[in-house]
Amino acid sequence: MNTRERTPTARHEPWHHLRARLRGWGGVAAMALVCALVMSFALLLPLSRPHAEDGGTAGAGGGLTRATQVEAEDCEAPQDQSLSPSGGDDESPTLDAIKEREDRRLIVGVDTNSYRWGYLDPNNPAGELEGFDIDLVHRIAEEILGDRDAVQFKAIPTSRRIEAIQKGEVDMVVRTMTINCDRIGEVAFSAPYFVTGQQVLAPKVSTIKGFDKTLTDRKVCSAKGSTAYDNLEAARSEGDLPASTDIRTTVPNQLDCLVKLQLGQVDAVVTDGALAASQAAQDPTVELKGGLFTEEFYGVAMKLGSDDLVRQVNRILQDYIEDGGWKASYEKWLHPTMDQGDKKSVSATPPEAKYK
Repeated sequence: MNTRERTPTARHEPWHHLRARLRGWGGVAAMALVCALVMSFALLLPLSRPHAEDGGTAGAGGGLTRATQVEAEDCEAPQDQSLSPSGGDDESPTLDAIKEREDRRLIVGVDTNSYRWGYLDPNNPAGELEGFDIDLVHRIAEEILGDRDAVQFKAIPTSRRIEAIQKGEVDMVVRTMTINCDRIGEVAFSAPYFVTGQQVLAPKVSTIKGFDKTLTDRKVCSAKGSTAYDNLEAARSEGDLPASTDIRTTVPNQLDCLVKLQLGQVDAVVTDGALAASQAAQDPTVELKGGLFTEEFYGVAMKLGSDDLVRQVNRILQDYIEDGGWKASYEKWLHPTMDQGDKKSVSATPPEAKYK
């Protein structure tokens, strides 16, 4: 038996103690969150299968480094590889097909469990999805179809984002999806609409300090198919992470890692800093450890070959940033979790768009 430090919610702790320790949104017991997650599989089926079928504050210590995948020899700055915005007079077969549907709605893959990004607020009587990514989807629908509510949301797990696009289950995915060299060969991306980086999340009482040797003999959770797992695997093989760090725990959705952390099944979570900040806001017993250790750019993902849709989305993003829509959404959803007083997160400013 190893002697690593146990988290406050070790799996053998008596049930009433465990329930008392776990905390969620605004003091609601996190055990309710666990139950809600189980129930959500049933509740969200209409969202996910109506047809066939990832904030970090600028933490102390070190600047940003380029993510491992971005350093591939045959790829440089993948976030700058999108198409220039449309001028409005281009041929648009993809857009025309969307507009000519009998059910005239945009079909978008989203997250429904990421607090402040895409989630169902139990306190919202309307039961509507809300968050930073959801605001962007509504803006895209408004510009393309003239109706911000002309959207069919589909709950897509992290591990199925690319597959859902390639199989035509959705027109696009707006789900904290990092643009990287591997993915630009599988799907088409818009220009970046958000910049963040990978960060470590762990219990406040843990001696883990960040993405470093303090992860020795620790069990780390990440989402399957995420850049977090790719960075963990690369860092361990290159010696930047202790060889004894256990990275085998992967889950379909990154929020499942928070549940495992709360239950004492893992010692730390690695995910995008923006998502980690939202998870820390959900549970006051955990916190961000260390600073961002990669640089990641989120983009809207679409099917390869849908150039007209990509160009249109890039034009919408350009207008969304210039007219203040992006800033208003950031202030509403992400400022409370990502900025510390007068100290702004690196994510508080939208990334500059460059096109190939």
